[in-house]
Amino acid sequence: MKIGALLLLCAFPFLGRSQDTTSTKDSVVHPFKKAMLYSAIVPGMGQIYNTLNTVNGRKKAYWKVPLIYTALGAGGYLLISNQLTQKSLKTEYTNRLEGNDLNPRWSDYDNFGVLQLYRQYLDWRDLSILGLFAIYGFQILDAGVEAHFLQFDVSDNLSMRVTPSFYNRNTLGAKVTLRF
Repeated sequence: MKIGALLLLCAFPFLGRSQDTTSTKDSVVHPFKKAMLYSAIVPGMGQIYNTLNTVNGRKKAYWKVPLIYTALGAGGYLLISNQLTQKSLKTEYTNRLEGNDLNPRWSDYDNFGVLQLYRQYLDWRDLSILGLFAIYGFQILDAGVEAHFLQFDVSDNLSMRVTPSFYNRNTLGAKVTLRF
């Protein structure tokens, strides 16, 4: 029930969206800060916001949402796995020092090997945390960049043409024509 209420609360800004048919492409302003805020609240929500507010339905960013959650899930899995292994190695090392029962998983290692593995998994856990923050920050940045590009004009009126040309009958050159 709590998850449904959270999703309804997160979808609330999209439900009250009005359809203004009098606005033109030039007068539509898409706030990138809003897309970034939505993406910071719920990962992937900024990409959905960008898709819903696209002019003429040309850009679709909703396909990025499964990629975002896959990356966050993989980072979360690595974090949990490294944390559990690190805790198991710490327990193993303290049990060896106190003379308690040993875990058969770590029986092939001596005390120094267990300590080295503990430090390795501790570093990997820290890298997993940094990776999760990087993925989370990247998807927020992606929502903002996508919102900026929604107003980017890529019509046929914008072009660049490079053609070969001769100067003074002896010199070969290139002629660049820009059309705005």
